[in-house]
Amino acid sequence: MTNKDKMLNGDLYIANDKELAKMFKVSKQFEEEYNQTSFRDDVRRKAIIKQWFGKVKNNYNIQPPIHCDYGSNIEIGENFYANYDTIFLDVCKIKIGDNVFFGPRVSVFTAWHPIDSEIRNTQYEGGSPITIGNNVWIGGGVIINPGVTIGDNVVIGSGSVVTKDLESNAIYVGNPARKLRDITVKDKEYWNKKYKEDLNK
Repeated sequence: MTNKDKMLNGDLYIANDKELAKMFKVSKQFEEEYNQTSFRDDVRRKAIIKQWFGKVKNNYNIQPPIHCDYGSNIEIGENFYANYDTIFLDVCKIKIGDNVFFGPRVSVFTAWHPIDSEIRNTQYEGGSPITIGNNVWIGGGVIINPGVTIGDNVVIGSGSVVTKDLESNAIYVGNPARKLRDITVKDKEYWNKKYKEDLNK
């Protein structure tokens, strides 16, 4: 089994392997090019993401700068938006559903290092995949840790640190992120009313 296979499988691996080093270099070339694009060149930005990321749909808007390890392990759904300074440590798969919005400086970390210092000092490391569901809003400065699954229709408050799975239809805040409350029918009714009032102004 290659180090790439071990990495994607969530096993211990060596990151400075020749194959992984080549993949990392390619990703950094995409990153450099993307982060130097003009805000006027939306077509070029979308073309780079399509080449860089593992899987994309038709509608996405990612504000530079963005930073990735590989890019090829990232899958984004329809209508994805990421504000400035997104970081993806995608040594394992990062799967993002439809209608997901990132505030600025959101960090998604699949990478981890052994707690035992002797093993850690041998340069072995590992990763665990992250899955984000549909209709999720992630506030600025949120950190999502390895192995986490976030359900559908979730709101995560700014500065939260997500260390475990988050159930659907709820608001989470804090470090570590904890459930603040459920998202209810009353929330939907309130925001639909506000939306209709705004349309009529």
